[in-house]
Parts: sequence; structure tokens; C-alpha cells
Amino acid sequence: MDRRRFVGLATGAIASAALPACATLVVTPVAPVGGVVRLAIRNFAQLGQPGGYLKIQPIGEAAPLFVLALGGGEFAVLSPICTHLACTVNVEGAQLVCPCHGSMFDRQGRVLRGPAERPLRRFPAALTPEGELVIQLGSAA
Repeated sequence: MDRRRFVGLATGAIASAALPACATLVVTPVAPVGGVVRLAIRNFAQLGQPGGYLKIQPIGEAAPLFVLALGGGEFAVLSPICTHLACTVNVEGAQLVCPCHGSMFDRQGRVLRGPAERPLRRFPAALTPEGELVIQLGSAA
């Protein structure tokens, strides 16, 4: 195999391996009205199944939020900012993992493994009968 072909194959392999990480960079901008975000679940297929999630950026807010499908019509809306040293956590299956120091949280934001001692900031969210998720931005716990 010549050098040019080797470099081309190696570059393609590295790009393919990095592609799943790029998916966490995709952020959906949303416009809050009166401190409330409304998401029509039918518009986001990934939220229609347990384990699905969406990263949103409320316009005017400093940080994005994760909207996580828990199953049974339940959702959690969490800040992705780790409560240990403010690194941004990543969704990895059933957990959210901090790449800086290894803290792990469940999909409801509770600490599974430290060094973080406090849960992720959680925003109240309720599903309407019309299938709209209503997220209260100003009253996070």
C-alpha cells in the first residue's frame, strides 16, 4: 500500500471514530416565552423513545439543556454543567458522565459516582395532553 492510500484510509478511520462525539455538539435553539420553553414531542423523534435525548439552547440563556426521555411519557430536563467543577457532562446511554473527573449521574440528574456530591440542576417539565413538553426555566432545583 502506498503512503497516499494509507494516509487516506487512516484519516477516514479517525473521522469515523470521532463522528459519534460530534452528535453531542448538535444543539437545537429554542425561543422561551415568559421563561417557558414549549417543545412538541412529535417534532423530535429521538424523544419518542426511552433513552432518547435532545440538547436545546434556550435563546438568552448562557448554557444549553438536556431533555431526556425516561419512558412512559416522563422526561427530565437537566443542566449539563457538572456540580463538581462546572465541566460539561455527556450523555452516555443510561448515564451522564463528566469527562473531567469522572462523576456520573443518572438520567434524573442524581449522583451515581463522585467526586460530584450534588445532583445536576433539574428544570420542572410537564407533558400536556396535546404532547407538548412545557419546561420552566426560572425554577430549576
